[in-house]
Amino acid sequence: MCIMAPSQRCHDARDRRHVPPFGDFSVGWAWRRMRRCGMALAALRQILFLATALSLPMFAVAGSPPVDPDPMRVCSELTEDAARLSCYDNVMINQLQGSQVTDDEALPGDEPLDNKKKGDGLLGDRWELRKESKRGVFLIRPYKPVYLAPFSWARKRNSAPSTPNPNTTVTQPMDLDDVETDFQLSMKFKVVEGMFGKNFDLWCAYTQSSRWQSYNKRDSRPFRETDYEPEILLVTATNYDVLGWRGRLLGIGLTHQSNGRSEPFSRSWNRAILFAGFERENWAITMRAWRCIDGPHGKSDNPDISDYIGRFEVTAVRVLSDHQFSIMARHSMKAGDRSRGAAQFEWAFPFHAPLRGRLRVFHGYGESLIDYNFKTTLVSLGISLVEWF
Repeated sequence: MCIMAPSQRCHDARDRRHVPPFGDFSVGWAWRRMRRCGMALAALRQILFLATALSLPMFAVAGSPPVDPDPMRVCSELTEDAARLSCYDNVMINQLQGSQVTDDEALPGDEPLDNKKKGDGLLGDRWELRKESKRGVFLIRPYKPVYLAPFSWARKRNSAPSTPNPNTTVTQPMDLDDVETDFQLSMKFKVVEGMFGKNFDLWCAYTQSSRWQSYNKRDSRPFRETDYEPEILLVTATNYDVLGWRGRLLGIGLTHQSNGRSEPFSRSWNRAILFAGFERENWAITMRAWRCIDGPHGKSDNPDISDYIGRFEVTAVRVLSDHQFSIMARHSMKAGDRSRGAAQFEWAFPFHAPLRGRLRVFHGYGESLIDYNFKTTLVSLGISLVEWF
């Protein structure tokens, strides 16, 4: 309703005849209506302002002195030094007390200052190790890095993969480029939260990495290798110190890894894994030891895979501002001719949010399953969407 003089009514019969029906709204009609009601709205604002101003004295307490909106000015008008100093102190104390929020008054999701300063740690955030960090089941979480590297150069490609099993040995060499594209997808989700006295969480994880001969026009740009790795992991939080490192988690798991191909390119293995995680400041270290559970070696596609890819692995990650550095080393835990392994360095750096630039340098055995017993040096450059932390 518009409050106007009778000569300026905005709701007359003529206006009502021109009100458009619902669903056929006219911008021009709305503008004419707003102009006709403009004077009414201005008058209404003036009435409300006057009513508010006149009603303020009604809320004053009888006999109470008026409250000065600037307490600092009141203090400055005091003539005695002691009284003026005391006044300033009281004003500052009141302001500080009014700005503080206690833990009981904090909003849901807030943490006390000391907890925020300490944080939940790199591993604690990724694995939800504290009760406050639990987020429920069947929600996709990051696991390993997710990246795309259009440039992946190897000193030498494995053109004729072979194993001790004659059925999985390639007899005709392939024509491969030294430069290809590689990418990786990885995720995990919690299946059960709070098992065995609410101390264990059951996770499922999946990682897929591909090597694509994207520049090989001669062979129609084939995918050289794609590895699939589903896992089931049982994880519990820990809290102990070892040489200044805080033990944060302990877990066991079952892992299947294969390239899903037929002979002679078929590669696969199954492992039982024991792993532990440690933290210190912006460092995180994960140690993993495993045992191959494929059964008789004579029936395996790659019976000697543990002597090349290894039986133990350690990964250290350092978070430094917007950069992440990681080093991975693994070994067969054997001596002599069976002493083999690999090392890898990764650097994730700011690029274009939410993407990061990514450099990876690998040397050793097992860059992929098809290359488990092939030693090479590889350098790749690309972008990542998800990093270790």
